[in-house]
Amino acid sequence: MQEYFEIGQIVNTIGIKGFVKVVPFTDNVKRFDDLKSVLIVRNEKTEEYLIEEVKYYKHLVQIKFKGIDDINEAEKFKGAYLKIHRKDAVKLPLDSYFIADLIGLEVYTNQNEYFGKVEDIFSTKSNDVYVIKNELGKQILIPAIKTVIKEISIEKKRIIINVIEGLI
Repeated sequence: MQEYFEIGQIVNTIGIKGFVKVVPFTDNVKRFDDLKSVLIVRNEKTEEYLIEEVKYYKHLVQIKFKGIDDINEAEKFKGAYLKIHRKDAVKLPLDSYFIADLIGLEVYTNQNEYFGKVEDIFSTKSNDVYVIKNELGKQILIPAIKTVIKEISIEKKRIIINVIEGLI
């Protein structure tokens, strides 16, 4: 399991007082309100920064870090990624998983036949969709619904699916 999660990327500065504009990688944008600090990864270095203030504008997050007090200092953070430790992540409801934990899991049918590996996950209005890459390199889209996904075991690094008619 991953120890750290990427939760956003700094894409620009805001104003002259050191605020940065962040594209969030989380479903719940307001989760930034609960953070006291983040790890900033830039130039292959990771440093912890305390959060002084958080604002929201449209789908973006504006953050002021302690000690970054002008636009010139903030400019240096463009392109950097924000990470948090797993212990600081939002607590998930039962039978919910972090995407980072699902990527790379092996997928088997309920007849124990190897189906492929989870390569990506994307959301639709009704459910998530798992992108499975099989041994031939073909991508197969699997809806993350209870009739298809029978078991997920992060510990065993595997997912069991029910291959229903029309799935492939």
